[in-house]
Amino acid sequence: MRMTRVGRKYQRRINREMTILGLQAIANEIQSRYDSREMTHAEAVSLGNQIQYRADSVDGSQLVYAISDRDAYRRLIEVYLDDGILSRTEQILLWDERRKLGISEDVHRRLLDALVARYIKQGRPVHVQSSTKRKVEREETVDQQEGG
Repeated sequence: MRMTRVGRKYQRRINREMTILGLQAIANEIQSRYDSREMTHAEAVSLGNQIQYRADSVDGSQLVYAISDRDAYRRLIEVYLDDGILSRTEQILLWDERRKLGISEDVHRRLLDALVARYIKQGRPVHVQSSTKRKVEREETVDQQEGG
């Protein structure tokens, strides 16, 4: 995709930024430009994806909210976790969406773990149904963190 002059300036800022807060500030600026129709959706998503990749290299444990494929995927996980249960069917739907958006298994795990930890910290019970031994271990860990 060909970037506008403004988009290229944001790319340089993203590449130079060394903090998650700074990346979030850039994401907020991009969101404002997109909301005021000064930037196309495709350019905002492209810049948002770059912000997400840069955030991974700065500190992969923190979430950055930016218009991006990863943020769309995070919102979908939040919708599925809203009832406190991530069913096998929902996991299959997430897998399909992850494939469409190009989200890796590693990124999926980090997002899911961060959201589950946030919900538990808020006192909300979370249960992730599993079909493999690895997921069973995660399920038991989540249940133990809940006090169950």
